[in-house]
Amino acid sequence: MTVVFIVQPILPILMLLAADPASITPPTPLEIGFAQMYDLQFDQAHASFHSWMAQHPEDPMGPVGDAAAYLFTEFDRLHILQSEFFLHDDTFLNRRKPTPDANLKSAFDAELRQTEQLADHALAEDASNANAQFATLLRLGLHSDYLALIEKKYVGSLAEVKASRSLAEKLLAANPAFADAYLAIGVENYLLSLKPAPVRWLLRVSGAETDKQLGIADLTRTAQRGHLLEPYARILLAVAALRDKNTGRARDLLESLSRDFPHNPLYRQELARLH
Repeated sequence: MTVVFIVQPILPILMLLAADPASITPPTPLEIGFAQMYDLQFDQAHASFHSWMAQHPEDPMGPVGDAAAYLFTEFDRLHILQSEFFLHDDTFLNRRKPTPDANLKSAFDAELRQTEQLADHALAEDASNANAQFATLLRLGLHSDYLALIEKKYVGSLAEVKASRSLAEKLLAANPAFADAYLAIGVENYLLSLKPAPVRWLLRVSGAETDKQLGIADLTRTAQRGHLLEPYARILLAVAALRDKNTGRARDLLESLSRDFPHNPLYRQELARLH
C-alpha cells in the first residue's frame, strides 16, 4: 500500500488545528487526503486529492492518492481491513470471491493509468526522481492489493509485490530517509512469511522475500518514521501483534489508531474483541 516527501508522521487534522500555528507547517491537500482516507472520509479524501492535482497537475502522487482512496473504499465496503480477515488463513484462502464495484474499479484503473503516465514522464526526464519512483511503487502496491484481496489473482499479485519491493530497495539505497518505502519490503516479507514452509520455499525460489522478523522490522521503520504510509504500517503491525497473541502491543496500536482516526470504527471493534 505510499509516500512522498519527507519523514514526519501524519498528525490528525484536529491536532493540527489545535497546535500553535507558528510551530507547524500546515498540511498539504495531499497529506490531508491520506488522513481522511484512513478515517474513512472518502468523499473528503477525493476532494483533497483533486485539489492537489489541480495545484500540481504534473505530480503522480495526486492520482495515486486518489486511487488509494478508491481501493480503501472497496476494502471498507467488503470489510477486508478487519483484522479477523487476516487472522484466519483458511477463511482468507477459502472465502468466496467478492463482487467488486465496477464503477469504482473503472475509476481506480483510470487513476493508476494517470499515475503511470505522469511518473514515466518524470522518470524520463530524471531517472533518480524519488517522488516519481515512490508514486510508481505505490501504483504497483495498490494494484497488487486489488489483484490479491479482491480478484484473488495471487500469482499476478506476487509479481507486482516483488516489483514494488525491488523498486523500494532502489529508492532507499539513494534516499535512506524515505521511511515510507520500507513498507513495500515489510509487506512482502511479513505476509509471505505466514505461508506454510513448502510454500515459503517455493516463494523464495521465485525470488520473493519471506523473512517474518525482517518484515516486522521494516514495517516498524515506517510506523516510527514514515509519512503518508505511517498509519497503514501501524494497522499491519496491529495485525501482526494479534497473530502473535501480543495483546498489549495490539491494544496500544489500536488505541493510537482509534484516537487518530475517530470516524473509523474498525479499531474500536478490534479493541472490543481484546476485552
